[in-house]
Amino acid sequence: MLQQGLVVFAKNKKRVSAFYQQTLALAVEESDTSHDLLRGHGYEVVIHTIPRKYAAGIAIEKPPKPREETPFKPTFVVASLADVRRAVEETGGYLKPDTGAWHFRGHTVLDGWDPEGNVVQFKQPE
Repeated sequence: MLQQGLVVFAKNKKRVSAFYQQTLALAVEESDTSHDLLRGHGYEVVIHTIPRKYAAGIAIEKPPKPREETPFKPTFVVASLADVRRAVEETGGYLKPDTGAWHFRGHTVLDGWDPEGNVVQFKQPE
């Protein structure tokens, strides 16, 4: 099966991995101290630990602020934005309010971010 992939570098691999597992209903296929390989629904997401010497210089606020300076925003089609919202709340991420949703090409679209502020977009088919 062809998998679309994404690598997310994380200061806290466990927390960020839980976010993607729950919001995208992905299974942990492989895990060690350096990374978690998550797969399911045509996605392959690798959560890779940032080396300590670099991670020490990264501050993650609580709640996390979005890292809007990056030129990339991954987009995922999901069955239910309501399910994503529950998963986001359980794992320390953020999803914009439903009033901030827009409609684009047959999908209801909402942006959010993971527990470290990496911006992610979720799209539910209408």
